[in-house]
Amino acid sequence: MDLKEKNPRSSPTKIPAVMAGSVRPSGPLHLRFGLLALALVVLAGIAGYRLIEGWPLIDALFMTIITLTTVGYGEIRPLSPAGRIFTMVLITLGVGFVAYTIGSLTHWMVETQIRQLLGRRKLQKQIERLTGHYIVCGFGRMGSTICSELAANSVPFVVIEKDEDVVEKEMAQNYLFIQGDSTDDDVLEEAGINRAVGLIAVAASDVDNVYITLTARQLNPGLFILSRAADETAERKLKQAGASRVISPYQIGARRMVLAVLRPAVIDFLDAAMCETDFNLQMEEHLVGATSRLAGRALLDSDIRKEHGLIVVAIKRSSGEMIFNPPADTRIEKGDKLITMGPRESLVELDRWMD
Repeated sequence: MDLKEKNPRSSPTKIPAVMAGSVRPSGPLHLRFGLLALALVVLAGIAGYRLIEGWPLIDALFMTIITLTTVGYGEIRPLSPAGRIFTMVLITLGVGFVAYTIGSLTHWMVETQIRQLLGRRKLQKQIERLTGHYIVCGFGRMGSTICSELAANSVPFVVIEKDEDVVEKEMAQNYLFIQGDSTDDDVLEEAGINRAVGLIAVAASDVDNVYITLTARQLNPGLFILSRAADETAERKLKQAGASRVISPYQIGARRMVLAVLRPAVIDFLDAAMCETDFNLQMEEHLVGATSRLAGRALLDSDIRKEHGLIVVAIKRSSGEMIFNPPADTRIEKGDKLITMGPRESLVELDRWMD
């Protein structure tokens, strides 16, 4: 799947391991201590009034609460001298614990808000520094899988998702994210659409993907846009809206299932070439630069097979022409994309010949 015009291994922006904006601190120790102490004081107050005055549970609880909160209701029943001494002790200890707990809770809430604000600013600065990245619109089942693959290949990206519950999953994955509507111009600009190399629209509905594609194409006419379509009608509309490529997961999945039944060996080979397997085999594309040592040379003289042990499966010309299984005398030109297959290490080495 052609997601980019540039090599994904070229100058990737490192995705931070921990983002301040995604940290959700649990209750601090002093707040937990205050709540526990306050609960113990309430229990002690109830037990004291029941033992000293012999009051029923509801009266003992009510007297304890109005004593600790100092609302000034007065004694609900006449107190004995021992009961008044106990009440004074309860006020002295309880009011202090109430003030301590309220102060701890206020401090924790303010600290959490400040931390989230600082984390969001840090996140925005990280997104502002991105260039040549991808924007993934939608973090559903397909969007999360795409993000995992991009992260595994060190490709910089930003996720846009409007569902607050889904955003928590992005936080857990430590992805750069923006909570908002992908069809909104301001949200796409915040994601750096003018600096991005591509956009992947995998929102929940085809209608959303059409609007996202249309908006993104207006903001960045040269952007590579990959969009998901559920049916043929949506595929046609997405292309009209400006999608560079449209993928139908249902069609691809159906064809793959039929192929797995009719030609299982072919599926095994494709899995070995396209996915992470133990065969150390992978397919990759390489863009031939203007100053590349391969530009202007015949495939036989390029030494790609001799030096790297790679198979040139196809050559895609800058005009869009695709040459499958190119003959040995095929001339490599600048702007060509070489589709090669072989060991991962050799593919990385061949990248150095491209510039």
